[in-house]
Amino acid sequence: MISFKNLKLINPLIRAISEAGCSKPCEIQCVAIPKILEGRDILAFVGNNEGKTEAFVFPILQLLKKNTPEHTKIRTLILTSSIESAKNIEDCIDIYSKYLPLLKLTITEEFSAESQLAALRNRTDLLIATPERLLDVSQRRNIDLSKIEILVLDDADAMCNSGIIDNLKKILKLLPQKKQTLVFYETISDKLQRFLSEILSNPVEIITRKKTYTPKSIQQSVYFVEKRDKTELLIDLLQNNNTQRSLVFLHSKYTANELVRRLKNVGIFAETFHGSTSQAARQNALEDFKNDKIKALITTDIAAKAFDIDELLHIVNYELPDVPETYLRRIERIGSSGSAVSFCTADERTDLINIQNLIGFTMPVSLFSKINL
Repeated sequence: MISFKNLKLINPLIRAISEAGCSKPCEIQCVAIPKILEGRDILAFVGNNEGKTEAFVFPILQLLKKNTPEHTKIRTLILTSSIESAKNIEDCIDIYSKYLPLLKLTITEEFSAESQLAALRNRTDLLIATPERLLDVSQRRNIDLSKIEILVLDDADAMCNSGIIDNLKKILKLLPQKKQTLVFYETISDKLQRFLSEILSNPVEIITRKKTYTPKSIQQSVYFVEKRDKTELLIDLLQNNNTQRSLVFLHSKYTANELVRRLKNVGIFAETFHGSTSQAARQNALEDFKNDKIKALITTDIAAKAFDIDELLHIVNYELPDVPETYLRRIERIGSSGSAVSFCTADERTDLINIQNLIGFTMPVSLFSKINL
């Protein structure tokens, strides 16, 4: 059995790992840690809850400890898709760096740009950031990223699919050409492939995420609906089908806010879970959802990466994903007796066809008419 000692991690790290209750490395850690310690670029196709964060945090902490010159520059940049993901990475670093003299800083939309600018005056070994906020802060004051030794793109697919790939490219122009780059993703698209081909050279490719197919026990269906009628269809389903614990997926946090407002207007308890709400509000919404105090939790694919809910009863694809693998990632959360309902407009027909080609069958179709309300 492989142990963390077999992976040649240093004693301060092994001590912190042991105290955190980790007994043995998982698959992604066994493969990735030695390659990262060798200084290799990594391209890893891995699930979100398969020990991925530790797989890059452990070797990065060791590499930074190994070379500790006096410096005032940022040495490692970790870019991720959301406030929630950044918080998870920050917590992971806190746990495992307790016996190492390393300093970190997180830059996200959760805190004011002014407070983060002030924090940048201090020495920083590891900078964790969302691309949008990092660019915002860098425009207010120059951030020297010229000494970056390691770049991590966590949830690279989510960042590309959310339309912030241009921001990523702007940040990359601020980094040195010579650096170690570690990329982790869950789904692949043509856009992501083109982007990765531009930034990686001869990476070690790691695949630990198994290709999953739709569990046959999950009931799946699709409604063809006009875009303007989607909210009324959702209201109808939540009110008349006696559904509880429905996780509703859409693309935009702004659409999520408006949807929750309209649901509350008709007496349906619902909350949002996305990056523009406070950490406390997100945590409260998640707890209320788990305890069935609210009927629907409205979220985006990026934000949903940050939480685990066992045995979800229902998922509503209020907006279909344009990457079919994202659909699988959504419904993997459903329990064996759960259901998935998708809303499809004329503009989303191609997305539906791609999803059905991936899962291997055609979903039963229902039509929605406002006359039924």
